Amino acid sequence: MKIRIDKDACVGNARCAAISEVLFQLDDEGYIAVSEIDVPEGMEELARRGARSCPEKIIEIIEE
Repeated sequence: MKIRIDKDACVGNARCAAISEVLFQLDDEGYIAVSEIDVPEGMEELARRGARSCPEKIIEIIEE
């Protein structure tokens, strides 16, 4: 599983990071720091919850 994020559309709500700071790392200003994440085994449900928590819907889950 991968996560793809439209970093430019991030407004810094940080709801994804509240679900999992490990997966959804923020920069010093509180915006998402990366645009693609390889989800470690066992963290798939956290990835899905983080994606659903984004009010802007900029987090895409890619099932492999």
